[in-house]
Amino acid sequence: MRQPLLQVKNLRVEFPTRKGTLVAVDGVSFDIAPGEVLGVVGESGAGKSLTGSAIIGLLEPPGRIAGGEVILEGRRIDNLSADALRRIRGRRIGMVFQDPLTSLNPLYTVGRQLVETIRTHLPLGESQARKRAIELLTEVGIPAPETRIDAYPHQFSGGMRQRVVIALALAANPVLVIADEPTTALDVSVQAQIIFLLKKLCAEHGAAVMLITHDMGVIAETADRVAVMYAGRIAEIGPVREVIKHPRHPYTVGLMASIPSLTHEADRLQQIEGSMPRLTAIPRGCAFNPRCPEVFERCRRERPELMPAGATEAACWLHARDVAARRGGVPA
Repeated sequence: MRQPLLQVKNLRVEFPTRKGTLVAVDGVSFDIAPGEVLGVVGESGAGKSLTGSAIIGLLEPPGRIAGGEVILEGRRIDNLSADALRRIRGRRIGMVFQDPLTSLNPLYTVGRQLVETIRTHLPLGESQARKRAIELLTEVGIPAPETRIDAYPHQFSGGMRQRVVIALALAANPVLVIADEPTTALDVSVQAQIIFLLKKLCAEHGAAVMLITHDMGVIAETADRVAVMYAGRIAEIGPVREVIKHPRHPYTVGLMASIPSLTHEADRLQQIEGSMPRLTAIPRGCAFNPRCPEVFERCRRERPELMPAGATEAACWLHARDVAARRGGVPA
């Protein structure tokens, strides 16, 4: 059996405050295989971006990793020094951020930024690095890359800027790319192009992808597996097709029901009532229980852990009761 490229074990992210410690990511575990696309989906505040930032070592103080392990290529990286982690960031892990305009330095040409990134991580001279930068711009679909390499970020459209950011993320041939909402700031017509490009280029470069998004439709078209996050924990995880066809957690069911259908007409989309709980007011038991249409007493009393059912796992007492019933056990 192949060793996972990335292993995240019981990750816990905390924010100390004057009123106590806020737990933003609580016991998150998953792995990503070489070349795999893992989608991480959920509403704003679910902990998706914080999980990605913790993996790459970019948590904003006073945020901190308070527990768990992050293992890349068999080596633990969450306890490395800042200098050691900087050598991994960019070289072994690339990052694509939400807003391409703020991801690029407006004072430097895109060529200078690409060349500096390449030379920081690879043993190439100035001319060799520039040649590779032009090749990367060609790969990501920038027209006339030989001249556009000397343009500034403001001289590119939003979609073209995001293509440059993808080129930066792939500049040193990383083994893992973390894409944090890479299409949020783009027009709908451009989003599909960028997602397709990211997946295609990562496959060609042999890189795995952690794709963070709030859009279950993007996950369905792009990912191999999906982790559904809610209130800092994983609610369900498994192969995309299985999770989409047979969602086990009521939160996943709600996310799927909110996607417009191309085959069925509806007066209005279904929605999940309520909103994500604040970190200061996460409910006892299952964090989703105040919004869950299937809630029963145990949901309000005990917090469920991920429980397997075939290829998927779900942290849901309703799911556990169904599994027990199929096995001839006593319902919870």
